[in-house]
Amino acid sequence: MIRLCLGALFCLLGSLCAHCQTVPAQFEALARRGIGHVYNLEFENAEKEFRDLVRQRPGDPAGYFFLAMVRWWIIMIDIDDERNDREFFDALDGVVGMCDSLLEKNRDDVNAIFFKGGAIGFEGRLKFHRNDYFGAANAGRKALPLVQEALDLDPGNNDVLFGAGIYNYYADVIPSEYPFAKPLILFIPPGDRQKGIRQLRTAWEKGTYASVEAEYFLLQIYYSYEKDYTQALALALDLHGKFPANMLFHRYCGRSYVAVNNWDMVRGEFTEIIARARSGMRGYTPPVEREAEYYCGMAAMVGRRLDEALDHFYRCDGLSRRLDREEASGFMAMANLKMGMVYDMQGKRDLALAQYRKVCEMKDYQDSRVQAKQYLANPYAH
Repeated sequence: MIRLCLGALFCLLGSLCAHCQTVPAQFEALARRGIGHVYNLEFENAEKEFRDLVRQRPGDPAGYFFLAMVRWWIIMIDIDDERNDREFFDALDGVVGMCDSLLEKNRDDVNAIFFKGGAIGFEGRLKFHRNDYFGAANAGRKALPLVQEALDLDPGNNDVLFGAGIYNYYADVIPSEYPFAKPLILFIPPGDRQKGIRQLRTAWEKGTYASVEAEYFLLQIYYSYEKDYTQALALALDLHGKFPANMLFHRYCGRSYVAVNNWDMVRGEFTEIIARARSGMRGYTPPVEREAEYYCGMAAMVGRRLDEALDHFYRCDGLSRRLDREEASGFMAMANLKMGMVYDMQGKRDLALAQYRKVCEMKDYQDSRVQAKQYLANPYAH
């Protein structure tokens, strides 16, 4: 949660920002199509559209910024793979350099201010993912004045509200929910949680280019912080309906169904995710498959399909043993805990005890050790 929260704040304008100047209709149509391809993970089609933007307006940072965003989503589908980082940072540096040249000619060039802020914001966002907290904070420090400047110069631009909304929401949330993170955000003024939500909703409902990103951030906010799972589910279903190949939106559908205890739909969504992962569909990586196996196991357990539940939990455990590089992940700990609980439900006490002992040797995750010790003393009964 803290990584999501701070990463979002340091991103500030980390989205597909609005093109603030008046542009030809053909340019706007290309941009919209390209953005749609990006969110549906159709990277080759997106690059084609954005390269056409660059050819049409080589002096405009928009096309170059959007090309960088293709690299961002390539990174997003496998966040642990750092091979694309250098190319992404180089692309952002190019956008910043172009914007600086434009600002030397016209200090009030809103377009240049906007895309410079977006590029710096994304730099901070990736640095935070890479545990470079100082670099992320420094990017946030540089991006924040650009957010305010763009808003002052173009207050009627609904896309600009996306950056302002992120700032207001997370600048309020971080100090109240994560006091230990305060030293990282001492350099910024306080935010306003409810104002941030209102600004994000306006950017989603009325924005031109930042609409999808604003909707995605609202989904994360309602799911992770506001705990309004009905709202989160509605947003996840809407995003997945518009971009059915995007695994992030697909996963949030399943997660939201878990949160509202609709286990039939949990089973349906995550079974489809497993099938897509096994078919090699873009973005449906082994970590995505592992999550799906875990929640399918949970759905089977709730439905008392106990052998089916064990099959899913064992596959989750197997994927974890391939993926966990240094220590047991939360998925490994919880899958083994659930195996023990299922074995207790089946009356197989010796097998249950073996699983609980394994959990006691793993890193604690959501009181997994506490529960394991409890069930070592007294069998799980449900």
